[in-house]
Amino acid sequence: MQAQTQSWPTLLHMQIDEGTDVAGLLDRLVAAELPEGRGLDAWVSLLQAHASLMRRLESDLERETGLALADFDVLAQLARAGGELRMTELAARALISRSGMTRRVTRLVEEGLVRRADADADGRGVVVALTDAGVARLTETAPAHARGISKLFVAQLDDQELAILERALGKVIIDCSFG
Repeated sequence: MQAQTQSWPTLLHMQIDEGTDVAGLLDRLVAAELPEGRGLDAWVSLLQAHASLMRRLESDLERETGLALADFDVLAQLARAGGELRMTELAARALISRSGMTRRVTRLVEEGLVRRADADADGRGVVVALTDAGVARLTETAPAHARGISKLFVAQLDDQELAILERALGKVIIDCSFG
């Protein structure tokens, strides 16, 4: 008797049996790794807070200044570094992949906010630097972004909560250099 095989398209489009308790399945899978759900509520709160704050900060900054939050972050990271960084360091600081950073920097170069230059005589590295127009754009947008952080985050917590949150999150920061 020859075994019956299913094609890849069939396997990829398989339906879940109507009687399958998918929510229960997920709960069992998670419980195996997080006994008694320890920390799961905190994790979900962190994800929801991050997502909602970032969406709101992004939309508010774009509405008030016309600049995307990710573009602001590139300009701010360059400013914090004294005006220029190697592309790989900029990508690591901004938490963007190198390819994503390359596309973003290309757009910012076209807008005249940053410039690119070879870092070494042999041209192996690329340095990204703020232009005068980039500094001017940062000067226009930084107050709006800071107001958003103040209103949506800082004002919601007292000094003790801010200190506890900073210490707690500092313990779970990991190297997340993107390739």
